[in-house]
Amino acid sequence: MTAAENLSEQLYPAPIKTVEEGSPAARAGVRPGDVLLRVNGEAITDVLDYRHKLERGVVTLEIARPQQAPLVMTGVPTTAQDHHRLMLPAAPSLDETFTFTVEWEDPGLDFEEVLFDGIKKCANKCDFCYVHQMPRGFRKSLYIMDDDYRLSFLYGSFVTLTNLTEGDINRILNENLSPLYVSVHTANQDLRQDMMKWWKLKVKDPQAVQIREMIERLESIDLYTQIVLVPGRNDRENLDETVEYLSSRPNVISAAVVPIGLTAHRTNLPDVRTFNREEAQDTLKRLNIWRKKFLAERGTRFIFPSDEIYLLAGEPLPSEEEYEGFPMLENGVGMIRDFLTEGLPELPAALPYPMKVILGTGLLFAESLDRAVEPLRAIGGLEIEVRAVENKTFGRVTTVAGLLTGRCFRHAVKPGEADLLIVPPTTLRYGTELMLDDVSLSELRQEFRMDVRAGGATLGELARVILQGAQSSGPQFGMSAHAVKDKPVDEIVAEASMHGRGQA
Repeated sequence: MTAAENLSEQLYPAPIKTVEEGSPAARAGVRPGDVLLRVNGEAITDVLDYRHKLERGVVTLEIARPQQAPLVMTGVPTTAQDHHRLMLPAAPSLDETFTFTVEWEDPGLDFEEVLFDGIKKCANKCDFCYVHQMPRGFRKSLYIMDDDYRLSFLYGSFVTLTNLTEGDINRILNENLSPLYVSVHTANQDLRQDMMKWWKLKVKDPQAVQIREMIERLESIDLYTQIVLVPGRNDRENLDETVEYLSSRPNVISAAVVPIGLTAHRTNLPDVRTFNREEAQDTLKRLNIWRKKFLAERGTRFIFPSDEIYLLAGEPLPSEEEYEGFPMLENGVGMIRDFLTEGLPELPAALPYPMKVILGTGLLFAESLDRAVEPLRAIGGLEIEVRAVENKTFGRVTTVAGLLTGRCFRHAVKPGEADLLIVPPTTLRYGTELMLDDVSLSELRQEFRMDVRAGGATLGELARVILQGAQSSGPQFGMSAHAVKDKPVDEIVAEASMHGRGQA
């Protein structure tokens, strides 16, 4: 049976990105661009499945080398232009295969993707889903409604569990895919169904939508949970009920509470709103009662409100100790305190020449950032302005820094008005200088005629970025004698489909 015939038997070809030099795969002649078809004659669905099968010790890997396929006509041409447009390459042939065997050794393969069989899609239509509030015109990946337990295990993205099959549940338990990150929202089953509105045709196992049953069935799996709070829906007494239930389950390690995130693009969506100050204060008051109780009884506060709730309530942030190691940092829990934890480095008395710096950030964080950088203003020759940038892409109601785009900065900054513009590192895609709308920092540098750089994840890192700018020996962009060449800060940015941590 050829590899092409095997494809009809639910094979999931996994393109190979790199081959480690000197590895068993390299010695067997495997090259980047080749495709993994099977391990020990079995199809592989994802990188977890791949690793799990390698644990058997002696394994045989089947590799295919894609062969370029001829062009095929994909429609009926009516003009010469149509003829060229409709001629597309067919799927590459995978008939040329070979195998190699490893014994208790890593083959040395790295893959283009971690999921070979595709992303598991969400079965819900939540009132507060961020994907449904996305404006048009972004790259397609931002509109994918993922809800994949494998990504939860690998990267900490939140899942609702409503799309799990019996096979998925057994796999989680058998392979001990722990911890998982679960969007609970409420322990009241009727209220959860009303808020999440799962599609019956997309739910593969009716038991999967029963959140209490799922948490209890996954009793051997550590769960980090979150509650996306909607005013008048799952807050107040309903929040108390949910916290009480989650705290009763030994496998629930902690719970984060984050307020609903809204954009200005809610056409044909339910009428919901965010929290006002009084409601945020009530939420904090309730949660602080629970936190005090849990700390006395269990040695952990267990429930962690997000930074946004403290800012909305006008309340001071907890100390570093109260975040207990920041287990849900990427969910907006403790990001500001973590930013402030590393203090400022030793500061010079003055700069060798004047420099103006604009620190662009979201409306929510601007006041806190302004207070944090106040000591830097004592440096002679350094002028710092913290600029609260209104979100022109998602709407003014979106106040977090991480969702600012190139368009937002284009509205907020005038060419040549400063020597250095610093943008939040969370606005950039991981490993790139691209913002959500695919505007690059290099484009902004040219347009603004100033240096544009990503800031740091901590106050100390941010100060070093500013001071590095002051060390430039000459003009770089024709407008400023103080700009420096870009040295991007390497930040981990949680993009996964916008509703991962904090909005699943």
